[in-house]
Amino acid sequence: MKEPSIDKLLEKIPNKYILTVLSAKRARQINEELKFLRQVMAKDPLTIALEEILNNKVKYEEEEL
Repeated sequence: MKEPSIDKLLEKIPNKYILTVLSAKRARQINEELKFLRQVMAKDPLTIALEEILNNKVKYEEEEL
């Protein structure tokens, strides 16, 4: 599968800056999990994180100030 398109991702998370931070945090989590399990994935952790966001496996809720 190709990397998810930015247009489809922005339908899920409408702010590109929040999308960047959210995907980076999730990619770091995936990377740490892989280190802990001592596994190697064929895909890049960032690609996996973006696919999870696109498939509604990772969600974001705004906090009110």
